[in-house]
Amino acid sequence: MSFVQRMLLFMLLFASSASLVAQVKFVNEFLNIGVGAEAHGKFGSVVATVDDITAGYWNPAGLTEIDANFQAGAMHANWFGGIANYDYIGFGKRINETKGSFVALSLIRMGIDNIPYTLNLISPDGTVDYNNVSEFSAADYAMLLSYASHLGSENLSLGGNIKVIHRSIGSFASAWGFGFDLGMQYRKRNYAIGASIRDVTSTFNAWSFSLTEEEKDIFQQTNNDIPVSSTEIALPRLILGGAYFGSKGAVDYSLEANFNISSNGTESGIVSGNRFSFDPTIGLSIGFNQKVYVRAGVGNMQRIINDTNGSETTLEIQPNIGMGLRLGKIKVDYALANVADVSGALKSHIFSLILDFNKRQ
Repeated sequence: MSFVQRMLLFMLLFASSASLVAQVKFVNEFLNIGVGAEAHGKFGSVVATVDDITAGYWNPAGLTEIDANFQAGAMHANWFGGIANYDYIGFGKRINETKGSFVALSLIRMGIDNIPYTLNLISPDGTVDYNNVSEFSAADYAMLLSYASHLGSENLSLGGNIKVIHRSIGSFASAWGFGFDLGMQYRKRNYAIGASIRDVTSTFNAWSFSLTEEEKDIFQQTNNDIPVSSTEIALPRLILGGAYFGSKGAVDYSLEANFNISSNGTESGIVSGNRFSFDPTIGLSIGFNQKVYVRAGVGNMQRIINDTNGSETTLEIQPNIGMGLRLGKIKVDYALANVADVSGALKSHIFSLILDFNKRQ
């Protein structure tokens, strides 16, 4: 990434953050990306069937299905051509065998590091001094504390998250946010349904800015507004899922459809309005001897405006693919997806690892 590209990216990030005053759209977007290569391979269609430590993100109710007394997981991915790093680590423990109660902690970071800070590049006498160039990071963090338990029977599980969000742009700006998520799963024979409500009571991010008088002067000299304290609001989102799963000989399979219902509204969504959008995804997984898995999913269904005729739109659908390998207590997953790339090509390589401790008999 060139010097100019880095600076443009920083200015866009800083300007977009500084201009948000009680905004409700596209807030905490890094939390909409998702964790775990298995889920990415199925385009996130896992709300009804997720049964590992990544359930702390997708649907906390699924934590009750973990087949171990302690489980840990991690994921790493590079996006925007390697500019942005996305990292996840989660771990949890069963606390009540009878009720299937499980607690988990999930940590997520998405950051762009080593961004040149060139405010002092030009000295007061007009000379250029590259020794005055420093670096900073723009990063988003989330911590999710989850709890799940069976309700009445092993068929029905309920769970919830308390999440803390921290966002920072160098030493210039930072934000703190707090929110809650709820989840449910119900399994009966070969069927499962699930629901996840994110930001149940809305999630508020409060931004604060720390600029020196010199920095403020430069903002004014370049005709830029000096950012002031502001608030972002993430509105509730409902995700519904239905799945059919089974096995035949050495082959097991699952097919799941999810329906993302957002109160933000996106005009490009397959069904959308000013305060409403409906985005479906579908995921398929096929396993062999419970050791090797192949996966595929479709989603990001959007109506794209024709470049030559603005009154016409075309429907575009994005595919994802993935595979997994289970070796005893270790599960390694890989997904080839398209994250933050409008070209349509699958360029995002996602790897994740899940490790069981004291596996249940």
